[in-house]
Amino acid sequence: MAGGTSSSSPVRVDLAGGWTDVGPYPGDFGGEVVNFAINLRVFARLGPDSGVSETHFEFPVPRGSGLGTSSAMNVALSALNSPDQIEDPVKLAEEAFVLESESGNYCGRQDQWASAVGGFNHLLFIGDSVERMPFEPMRSSMNWLKKHLVISFSGKTRNSGDMQESVWSRYSNGDPEVISGLHKIRGAARVMAQGLQQDRRDMVVASLNEVCEGVDLIDDAIHDPFRDVVQPLIDSGSAVAWKALGAGGGGCSAILCSSNGREEVIQAIEGVEWEIIDWDFEDKGVLIHD
Repeated sequence: MAGGTSSSSPVRVDLAGGWTDVGPYPGDFGGEVVNFAINLRVFARLGPDSGVSETHFEFPVPRGSGLGTSSAMNVALSALNSPDQIEDPVKLAEEAFVLESESGNYCGRQDQWASAVGGFNHLLFIGDSVERMPFEPMRSSMNWLKKHLVISFSGKTRNSGDMQESVWSRYSNGDPEVISGLHKIRGAARVMAQGLQQDRRDMVVASLNEVCEGVDLIDDAIHDPFRDVVQPLIDSGSAVAWKALGAGGGGCSAILCSSNGREEVIQAIEGVEWEIIDWDFEDKGVLIHD
């Protein structure tokens, strides 16, 4: 971005475990998430506007897309406000979480951590603490994922906080389906981590399917905007697994194609005018630009 100091932070794809990073679940049971940053970055720039410094943002995808744009924005803003902290991305992640929480958004911590540190992440959430587990997917796993994972934007944005509030209200009331669903989602994260580290593609597929089952238990409306397009692809064998990204209820989905199913998946997505997101892995987290 031209003119003035700016910062940027990547958005992310949550593969497994999302929802279990949100309180009070980490305090009650401990949450676990596997995600990775992608090369679409939110930029923040501080510039004069009529004599008053204002922060201007650029988004690579619409807000409410399910890729963690709000958290990436807050990470970039934290870096812009505290550029001396750029060598401590975890501190910036926590600052961004506080910013987002204070704004009234019901959120967990996985998005801020992925955006601040970049790369692949296997994260444990215990109470208010976050632990980054040693995690290095095999290169063959990453190549396979890049080739077969199709990410697309449905055109329907949503406020993740509204979806979160409904689920967590039921959780607080002891709803057994919500609790069971969250346990399934959490368990899928460990399977996903093992599958990627061992190039066990069957485990990756099993993990995504477990996530979908868990999400349907906590609120089947989360998948409703995608079902009519995705389910026929699963039934035909063109897709082997899928998930809504973020809190769901709209935004983006990730569809894992079979070895020869990508063309049919692309045709189906284009047929309903969803936008295919061109993506790649992003190793770098938050950055300051001069």
